[in-house]
Amino acid sequence: MPVRRTSLARPVLEVAPALLGLVLRRTTDEGTVAVRITEVEAYDGPNDPGSHSYRGQTARNAVMFGPPGYLYVYFTYGMHFCMNISAGPPGQPSAVLFRAGEIVEGLDLARTRRGAGRTGKPIPDRDLARGPARLCVALGINREENGADLLSRTSPIQLLPGTPFTGDPLTGPRVGLREAADRPWRFWIPGDPSVSPYKPHVPKRRQAGASPS
Repeated sequence: MPVRRTSLARPVLEVAPALLGLVLRRTTDEGTVAVRITEVEAYDGPNDPGSHSYRGQTARNAVMFGPPGYLYVYFTYGMHFCMNISAGPPGQPSAVLFRAGEIVEGLDLARTRRGAGRTGKPIPDRDLARGPARLCVALGINREENGADLLSRTSPIQLLPGTPFTGDPLTGPRVGLREAADRPWRFWIPGDPSVSPYKPHVPKRRQAGASPS
């Protein structure tokens, strides 16, 4: 049975763990790569200082304010793309960040896209989509995919049922946030090797003698 939009039009803390075990499948001229989702983070719009939509709608975050089931892609740290799926009813902006997954189709293409590690050796398969930026690279996702309908049968990137995780997910703080970092809104499949390591936000220290901006 396909993923239904009504299943995403619920409170984001219900939607997020329900995405575990589902599959993101992306087809390009290079081929197809599919990833089983193993880790996600929930962002609850105006109720969440950590959310991009906390202060209202902008051109950047407009997808979060639309119907559920659409891809929200953003650029961060001047080098990485990350992707979310919109959730909740229209007008109530919330989204779930896809944090990590296991490659279940197109392993060779994912390896090619990810290249070699810093040592020049092949990247272990568990690390190919381990983290939100790596996940985007493995699937070939960039800003051009922002707004894609993940539930459309004609979309080149689709959210598919896969084998939903039916156990109890683990929960913990979200990664790298300055605001609302203590909320346990990160969900992951226990023991899965593709789950990313937890890294809290570390504030930058001002150099001695530097004047405030």
